[in-house]
Amino acid sequence: MKRNTKIATAVTAGVLAIGGVLTGGAVAAGTDSTPTPETGVHQQMMTGRQHHAEDYREGTHDTRRDGSCTGYTALAPQGTLTADQKATLAGMAEEEKLAHDLYTAFAERYGVRIFERIAAAETQHLTAVRTLLDRYDISDPTAGRSAGEFTDPAVQATYDRLLKQGEDSLSDALAAGRTVETDDIAALNKALSGLTAPDARQVYTNLLAASERHQAAFEHWIAAE
Repeated sequence: MKRNTKIATAVTAGVLAIGGVLTGGAVAAGTDSTPTPETGVHQQMMTGRQHHAEDYREGTHDTRRDGSCTGYTALAPQGTLTADQKATLAGMAEEEKLAHDLYTAFAERYGVRIFERIAAAETQHLTAVRTLLDRYDISDPTAGRSAGEFTDPAVQATYDRLLKQGEDSLSDALAAGRTVETDDIAALNKALSGLTAPDARQVYTNLLAASERHQAAFEHWIAAE
């Protein structure tokens, strides 16, 4: 059975929890239905260090990690970004959207919960990146973009290629997911080099830890196929 992956938000006592970012007050949703935190509100950023062991195959559980983002800590102070670092940050938003959209498409095609859960994590990651974009007054290249639609032609080409790759079989879709996470790990390590802004370093470090968990989950599934 195919499943539609929906981006969920939980509102408790006037505080909206979205993917490891807690914002007091309202949160505006973009036209692509991905939550976007308002400016000027208290925010907290996920540590992404904890995980629980759950198998995403129907009705079974084992020691596989799901890459869920849990645990919270205050977002670090703002620093200074160079022009290149601002461009990199904007690119991170597109990379997180690519992962989300790709995994959502595969979840709908194969009905496998690993894609649903990691797609939900990517929603959290995009929200965290958007928090930084807002904080540093950088235009969000993902704003108003529909699923599978990207501003950067190179990102669009990568998405199209990986989507096509994953259409043939679940094994191919899992391999495409592993490619996404491997590329993200390389990009995040590169972005962290020379980066001094405390908040950006914090977010990138957390995203790196999450990508490593996602990569491990895909590796486990590929080995089990």
